[in-house]
Amino acid sequence: MRVSHLGWGALVTAVVLAAAGWWWGWLEASVPGAALLAVLATAVLLTAGRSAYAVDLDLSDRRVTVGQRAVGRLEVRNTSRRRMLPARLELPVGSVTATFPLPSLGPDAVHEELFAVPTTRRAVVPVGPVLSVRGDPLGLVSRRVRWTDPVELYVHPELVPLTGAAAGVLRDLEGQATRVVSDADLSFHALRDYVAGDDRRHIHWRSTARTGRLMVRQFEDTRRTHTVVALSTAADDHADDDELELAVAAAASIGVQALRDERDLTVLADERRLHTSTPSRLLDDVAGLEARTEGRRGVDLARWVAREVPDASVAVLVTGSVPDAAALRASAAHVPAGVRTLVLRCRTDRPVEVATHGMLSVATVGRLADLPRVLRRVVAG
Repeated sequence: MRVSHLGWGALVTAVVLAAAGWWWGWLEASVPGAALLAVLATAVLLTAGRSAYAVDLDLSDRRVTVGQRAVGRLEVRNTSRRRMLPARLELPVGSVTATFPLPSLGPDAVHEELFAVPTTRRAVVPVGPVLSVRGDPLGLVSRRVRWTDPVELYVHPELVPLTGAAAGVLRDLEGQATRVVSDADLSFHALRDYVAGDDRRHIHWRSTARTGRLMVRQFEDTRRTHTVVALSTAADDHADDDELELAVAAAASIGVQALRDERDLTVLADERRLHTSTPSRLLDDVAGLEARTEGRRGVDLARWVAREVPDASVAVLVTGSVPDAAALRASAAHVPAGVRTLVLRCRTDRPVEVATHGMLSVATVGRLADLPRVLRRVVAG
């Protein structure tokens, strides 16, 4: 049971008036004091008692895209054998609390409320828990009971389709030979003398017959495209919130396209690896990203990639407009040799700019819709 500030004020006033009336014999003070005490007692009686509700909180879709409305349903059923007094339901949605009047319900009666949650920004929004509030009409005393656990609403960033546009960036290294020599792969490299423990299936019998000693085949390792997307969440790297949202949406679009193309993917952001088992899991993690004062800066992304994903074949480093392009280009030297690298600077309302030097491209994108064009120009080189 919770006593409001008004309730405490009424209680103190009632006690003071009653005490003054009794001490000095003032009827004018005793009567208002007694009346206030009666009102407080009535408020406590209205609040007392146990409620027996079955409350169901249901969201039609727990994953929506920015701009879409998340529709939910709130169902309350009286599970007792007596009529329940009217109450009030409170439903916290993020930092806002929605209030629904709950009428008097007879035994097994059901009351249903529909609600919609507008989404204007990418976020993970806690919805709930549902609270029932009983109290007096004056708001002196109230009693809150929690009926459900909170559920999370994932507001995903807007994505841009990259089918075809990303093909050259994400697939151009598929199956290419590396400089790493192994004893078993697809790309034949050379012959060497047999060493105890070698697989006899790789013995080259014609060369063995010609030289008079056992010769085995040696191969070059081929590699499967492994894309790594590293995103800067440092607040100092982005000029404003819109720029951060553009960077997040660009990184998410590239990551989702890689997963849909069934490519190996690693996404680094917020000092951790994001889940990349499915596009939905990736977008759930992306929805919760926030700018941090001590977040990983754009000029540090290349070192992070080299340390966390040394076997990457394609690296996309996404940052805001604050880091200097020359500094980003210099920092990209920390990416292992042979890794195709794209440094993507996100700067709202700026024209597309692409500069390519060998395996390194530095590009500027001003709108999410421009991302496919940027990738096509990177491939064209």
